[in-house]
Amino acid sequence: MGKDKLRKFAEIDTFKNVVQLDAGKAYKGNWAKEFFQNDKPVVLELACGKGEYTVNLAKLFPEKNFIGIDYKGNRIWRGAKTALEEGIANVGFLRIQIETILEYFAAGEISEIWITFPDPQPQVSREKKRLTNPTFLERYKTILVPEGIMHLKTDNDGFYAYTVEQIDNQQLPKLKETTDLYHSDLVDDVLSIKTYYEKKYLAVDKNINYVQWKFRKA
Repeated sequence: MGKDKLRKFAEIDTFKNVVQLDAGKAYKGNWAKEFFQNDKPVVLELACGKGEYTVNLAKLFPEKNFIGIDYKGNRIWRGAKTALEEGIANVGFLRIQIETILEYFAAGEISEIWITFPDPQPQVSREKKRLTNPTFLERYKTILVPEGIMHLKTDNDGFYAYTVEQIDNQQLPKLKETTDLYHSDLVDDVLSIKTYYEKKYLAVDKNINYVQWKFRKA
C-alpha cells in the first residue's frame, strides 16, 4: 500500500464521521439516534467511492441523514474530509463489505438507498457480486421501510439491463427509468449530482442510465 493510502487510512481513523467494520454493529437499529443524534430518516449510498453523492445529497436534504458505504478507506477519506471541513453534520461514512449490510442495519431502519456507478461485475461468473442481484435486493428490502425507494445510476448498459430484468422478474414497481438521463426530462438537482467517474463518462459522451423503483409491502 502506498504512503498516500496509508496516510488516508490513518486519518479516517480519527474522523468522527467515519465508522469502520465491527464498530458499526453497535449502531444497528439506532443510527439516527446514536450516530446522528436525531430522529431524521436515514438514506444510504452503496459503493459510494469518494462520497460525492452522499455529501451533495446531505447538502440538498438537511432534513435527512446520509451514510456512504464503501470498503476502500482511501476513497471514503475524500467525502468524509469534505463533510468535516464544510461542517455538514447529517452525513457519515461506514467502511464495510456491502455483503454484510444486514449486520449493521435493522429491519425497516433505512428510508432510501442509492447505488451510484458500482462495479458492474460483467463476467457471468461474478453475478453474485452484482449489487442488484436477487440476494442483494432481498437484503435491501429487509432494511428498507415498507415501499422504500431504490435508485441506480450507471454508465454500464449491460448492468442496467440486468438490474431492470431483476426488477421486472420480481414485479417491482418502476417509478422512473431512462437509458439517457441527460437527454431526458428526469434530470433535476438530485440526478444532476455527478461523481468522479460520471464526469469521466460524460466527457466521452457516454449515456447515463437511471432507474428508480420500490419494494412492495410484505
